[in-house]
Amino acid sequence: MNQRSCHCDKMKDERYLELKSYLEALTETDGMAMQILQEAQRIFGYLPLDVHKFIADNTRIPISELFGISTFYSQFSTSPKGKHQISVCLGTACYVKGAQKIVDKVADALDIKVGGTTTDGYFTLDAARCIGCCGLSPVMMIDEDVYANLLNVDAIPEILEKYRA
Repeated sequence: MNQRSCHCDKMKDERYLELKSYLEALTETDGMAMQILQEAQRIFGYLPLDVHKFIADNTRIPISELFGISTFYSQFSTSPKGKHQISVCLGTACYVKGAQKIVDKVADALDIKVGGTTTDGYFTLDAARCIGCCGLSPVMMIDEDVYANLLNVDAIPEILEKYRA
């Protein structure tokens, strides 16, 4: 028998209430884990261990399956993300045209590594496999803004500063 944990303290958090309501509205079928994790990430912004436990306790999905999915797919994050997401494309076209210099410049300007978030919580830096703008390479995205033909990496600090305002 599955012993359900009390989440009494979590029921004061509106995010957990929203997730609980979402889970209760689902019709139980196989393969729901991905959909549930997507909704949980939308609600929380990332998927901490407590959220995995909450989902496991409120569904029949083992926490090992949930954690396996959330750590396998790059769309999920188990750590908080910054206010602005920076993605530098490292696809073949971008890489050949110097995308690694962009990664290095952004990492240096923000004092973080790829996958890291600045201490002020403004930026998270990620390397993307392909953004789909190969004809505009090298490319960097900040949130939904695309910076194409970014051959002059000296312009990057100025670009980043626009997002701090």
